[in-house]
Amino acid sequence: MANQISDMLSTFQGEHEFQAVLPPSKVIAKIIASIANTGGGALFIGINKKTVSQYEVVGISGDFHINSIVNKAVSFLEPQPDVRHTYTNINGKQIYILEVYNSDEVISLDSNVYIRQDSRIILKDEGIISNLDIVKNELLNEMYMELNQNKENGTYAKKVLIEHYIGILKIFNDIYSLLSPKGIDVPTDINEGKILSKILFSSAVDNFELYLSQLLYEIYLAKPQTLKSKQEVTVEEVLRCLDMDEFIQYIANEKISKLQKGSVKGFISDNKQISSFNIISNDEVKEIERILQIRHLYTHKNGIIDEKFLTMYSGEFNLKEEHLLSIKEYLDKIRYLFEVIKKLDLKAIQTYNLSN
Repeated sequence: MANQISDMLSTFQGEHEFQAVLPPSKVIAKIIASIANTGGGALFIGINKKTVSQYEVVGISGDFHINSIVNKAVSFLEPQPDVRHTYTNINGKQIYILEVYNSDEVISLDSNVYIRQDSRIILKDEGIISNLDIVKNELLNEMYMELNQNKENGTYAKKVLIEHYIGILKIFNDIYSLLSPKGIDVPTDINEGKILSKILFSSAVDNFELYLSQLLYEIYLAKPQTLKSKQEVTVEEVLRCLDMDEFIQYIANEKISKLQKGSVKGFISDNKQISSFNIISNDEVKEIERILQIRHLYTHKNGIIDEKFLTMYSGEFNLKEEHLLSIKEYLDKIRYLFEVIKKLDLKAIQTYNLSN
């Protein structure tokens, strides 16, 4: 088998990228762009590169039409590069090969230009632009550095979430005096700061939910059999989606409904893909539900404490008073969610061979 893989790789000159399972269309788009901007090459789906010279052929499922997802990936790029696809079999396992030709024009994805460097995908000017220098507070800087250190490894879902959280930290840094006029551990008493703080917290928790939805989507793509269940969908729901990729994303989003109502336990029990990991403790479930309840209070009650909120925070607050978080409390809660995400992400990668 080693000779078969070696012969196959020698057929495609240039940059080589390996994905054990089918990644999301945006991930494929980034890979295509980086290869096209670095002299051309090929993407191999169904092969896990374990070391520099050791490969594992895992094959790909025939449950999804990969071409439709690849075509969607190409549609994200500007201009669209020249690509060719083919299938091959190695020891009875089907491999998908996407040959990407060198582009004379710079290929961009969402206005970003990606290239390959030492088998890694990086932004073209990543080495020129220095990291954000957060100087307003040490805790902000610590969390910023922690997030940056986690950007390289993880699922696409995790990387998107990290970008969002880094964006929030940049906002904190830019309007620090508005959000924290009396110090990082004292809630702001400025009305505009209160409003912005609530919006930013709600956005951070929303993106925790989006992460879980995107993670399910990646799992469904990697292991289509996990999508099969007794869940009923209507013809209208199917027709509302333009393609299979969009339908899978729709199903993943629908799975978040119980979580949006604050039932973390219900969400986990309904999604065996995550409950089978058995890594989220009952105490963590309760704490996540408490964090989600703050988001619900900010989104629907403008932060004014009601009786439902007090059932989760008994004895800690008073009815009808305004709930406010200091930046330190905000960061503590976001870091808590991020620690849960890191555990989930690593387990998902190990279990389903997700893109990393």
